[in-house]
Amino acid sequence: MKINTLEYVDDGGMNWHKRWFDSLNPSARTRVTTAIFRMQGGNLSNLRSVGKGVQEFRIRYGPGYRIYLARDGDTLIILLGGGTKARQQQDIERARRLWDEYKSRKRTEA
Repeated sequence: MKINTLEYVDDGGMNWHKRWFDSLNPSARTRVTTAIFRMQGGNLSNLRSVGKGVQEFRIRYGPGYRIYLARDGDTLIILLGGGTKARQQQDIERARRLWDEYKSRKRTEA
């Protein structure tokens, strides 16, 4: 099953996933790109819930990279941001806030 990914842009025009991704070194970018490619192919084995509909994809490399995302149906993943183990709680809180914003915006656009 093919799963599409979408980088969420918040109400202020900020794409937190892109901002984080662009800050990574080339090796880390490759690992993150590979992880997203695997998710698009249906490999969701490294996902774990961090509450309120947000999930974390753990990459066991370097400082413990994480990709924060939420699923909108069976075939769409919304990329909300990323981070490392060191900032995990702040990154989770931001991802939850962005997910709430995404759902609210989707309801008003429907």
